[in-house]
Amino acid sequence: MKVISTTKAPAAIGPYSQAIKVGNLVYTSGQIPIDPATGSFVEGGIKEQTRQSLTNIKAILAEVGLSMGNVVKTTVFLADMNDFADMNAVYAEFFTEPYPARSAVAVKTLPKGALVEIEVVAEVE
Repeated sequence: MKVISTTKAPAAIGPYSQAIKVGNLVYTSGQIPIDPATGSFVEGGIKEQTRQSLTNIKAILAEVGLSMGNVVKTTVFLADMNDFADMNAVYAEFFTEPYPARSAVAVKTLPKGALVEIEVVAEVE
């Protein structure tokens, strides 16, 4: 098991790692829309928050030489399922075919009042 960490994504705000590599898989922790440069949420709504969450994931994967093309599974947590279409539009900018498997669920609340949190599993080729 190897811990993956980068300053190009927000630091963990609790007792967890940004990501863990086990065998040929990388598991990221859920990423909320914190800009690592400011330590604050990005301004805007669900589209901006989705873009920042995925940008954080992209930075974590890049730390071990991976790209979004290595992602095999994503889980998207939404504070409001009414935001699904707007989240999905931005999400589509980050992935190409073959698309990773995905689950999307609405939850009561997310850390720090985020509108979205996303985690992924990526394969090391």
